[in-house]
This record gives sequence, C-alpha cells and structure tokens, in this order.
Amino acid sequence: MKRIVPIACAIALMTMISCSNKPQTSQPAPIVQGVKIDTVQAAAVDDYYEAVGTVHAKNSTVIAARIMGNVVAIRVREGDRVRTGQTLIEIENRDAGIQLQKAQAGVREAQNALDEVQRNIDAAESARVAARANATLTGKTFDRYQALFERRSVSPQEFDEVRAKYEVAAAESERSERLLQATRAKQNQVLARIDQAKADVANARVYAGYARLTSPINGIVVTKQTDLGSMVTPGTPLLSIEDDSQYQLELSIEESQSGRIFLHDQARVQIEALGVRDLMAAVAEIGPAADPGSHSYIIKVSLPQIAGAQLRSGLYGKARFISGQRQALTIPQTSITQRGQLVGVFVLDQLGTARLRLIKTGKTFGERVEVLSGLSGGEQIVVESVASIQEGTRVRE
Repeated sequence: MKRIVPIACAIALMTMISCSNKPQTSQPAPIVQGVKIDTVQAAAVDDYYEAVGTVHAKNSTVIAARIMGNVVAIRVREGDRVRTGQTLIEIENRDAGIQLQKAQAGVREAQNALDEVQRNIDAAESARVAARANATLTGKTFDRYQALFERRSVSPQEFDEVRAKYEVAAAESERSERLLQATRAKQNQVLARIDQAKADVANARVYAGYARLTSPINGIVVTKQTDLGSMVTPGTPLLSIEDDSQYQLELSIEESQSGRIFLHDQARVQIEALGVRDLMAAVAEIGPAADPGSHSYIIKVSLPQIAGAQLRSGLYGKARFISGQRQALTIPQTSITQRGQLVGVFVLDQLGTARLRLIKTGKTFGERVEVLSGLSGGEQIVVESVASIQEGTRVRE
C-alpha cells in the first residue's frame, strides 16, 4: 500500500501536466515578469557524513541514599546551582549517634586500661630492678661462702643457707623479668583495643555522615526524585546533578563509518533549538564496541561554550563530518516545489515556458540541495516566486 500512494500522486501530476499541455485556443499562456532564473551547473561541494544525537553533560552524578530513614530536609530545587560540598539532603539517622557514643566510650575505656597497664609496667620494672640487685648481692655472698666452705672455714649448714638465699634471689629476678614481659604484652593488647575503638569511632562518624548528603561536583540540579518525609533505603536515587561547564553531543554512527572518523576530527554541529547551525567541534571519545542490534556505535563530540545560548542535556543535534570534495549539481532550496510526496522544479524550455519536472534530491549544502536525477547541467530553472508559477506559464526576468 505504501508504494501505491506515490505512484498515484505521480499519475495525477502527469495527468495534470498533460491536460495543461492541450492547446488553449481561447486563452493565451499567462506571462510572469520579474522572475529570477538560474542555470543548473555542477560545482565542487563538501562530501560529508551526517549523524544525529543528543546533548549530554560530560560529567554528571546521581545522589543516592546510603542508609535507611526518612528525608527530613531538602535544601535544593530543580534548576538550583550547587557547589562541591554543599548540603543537599538530610536523612534521619538516630542509630548513628548511639553508635558514635558507644564507640567513643570504648576509646575511653581502652585508654583507662592503658593507664593502668602503664602503672603495672612501672611497678614491674621497679620490682625487676630490686630483684636483680638482690640476686647480684646474694650471688657475691654465695661466691665468698663457697671459697670459705672449700677451706672449711664455714660449716655446711651456713653454706647451705647462703646458697638457698642465692637461688631464691635468682628465681625472684627471673620471675620479675617474666612479669614485666607479660605486662608489656598486655600493654600491646590494650593498644590494639584503642586502635580498634578509634576505628569504630571513625566508622560511626562516617555512618553518621551518611545522613547528610552533599554535592560531589559543581553543577546544576536537573532532577529531584524524592520528597520531604519520604522513606528511603540504601541505593535509592534522590537527586541528579550535572556539570554545566562542558557538554558533549553523543552521536550514533553507522558501523560502515568506523574507519573514517577518528579522535580529534572536526565536525560541524547543528542544534536547531538554540539556533546553532555551524558550530565547529572535535571528536573527544569513540565507543570501543558496536551495538549488535543497530549495527552502530557511539562517538562523543566535545561542544564549546556558545555565546548567548544555554546548553542543556537532552537537546537534539546533528554533526557533519567532512571527508573531501566532489562535483555535484545543486540548486537553491527556494526553487523546489512540493506536490504531496513528489519534488519538482520549473524548467524553462527554449521559448521561456515553465515546465514542471520531477527530480530526486540528495544532501543539503546550506541554502542549496543536491539533485541526484531529473536535471542536467545547462538547464534553466525558476529559483524564486515559484508559488506564482504554473505549468505552461511564460517567464520573463
């Protein structure tokens, strides 16, 4: 059915043209003066590939909840400009305060234990000093009595008493050394407890900080996805922020162009919504893989700032990549007349009579359009005031 419509239009148009060609004995052909005429000629044009896409911010972020709770404050609205570190949303988080107090109490308890262990170490070191001194003294006494005993100057009982005192003193010195080592080991344990308690405090403070959501970038709030009093859970998106200092045009490129477009290639960008028609931009990123469904891949063109215009995500845009030059027949777009789905121009014959001829158009080049078929070089066409021209009208410049 889709093919029948243009065929029917063509038949109707040709019928109209043929009927208008019948001799009119009663009415002469109308003459239109002051019509601009142009001669169709081939000219060098830029050969290009055109792609369409959407404007996106180069950097954007989604602010999401990291704890469960009710939203108690929303300090920004959509469209507000924010800075890095600015508070955006606050979530109720009573458990965080309790955990922080508990962790701080653990630090104090461990610190008190460390003070007690230090006192025990001081006492153990004093005891060791005394034990060593006593062991030294009894050792010297034992050496003198042993010499006397060998000369039989002291009785065996006296020698045994001195020897027993020496052995007790040596054992006491060894015990004091082991006690000091055990106390120092306990000190290391307490120090580890302090480190753990401090880590718990830091963790509790981080958890408490989850209740206050701040902006990680400078930018503008584009969407708000929560309301005051809403219950949120970890991972729930709340706000979207984009950096409006730099935007990119994301384009879908046919896979056949994969070997023709490279990084830093220049493109002419057109954004109709902003009235931008010839903005030069460079290719910043090229997608490493193609979409198997659409057989296309994504490239990103970095957009410069536009004076007097405000870029926004979601704007529709086009980009042209120039690949060289070629010869082509082009005509002004003002010369084209539309008859339903058919495109035609008024061609002047040798007598200056306008004849409607169907043509097939191709790419556009500014105010001109390429003619693929229907016209030949050297023919004259009407390029202005086309609405006042009919089949058979005699045209004069």
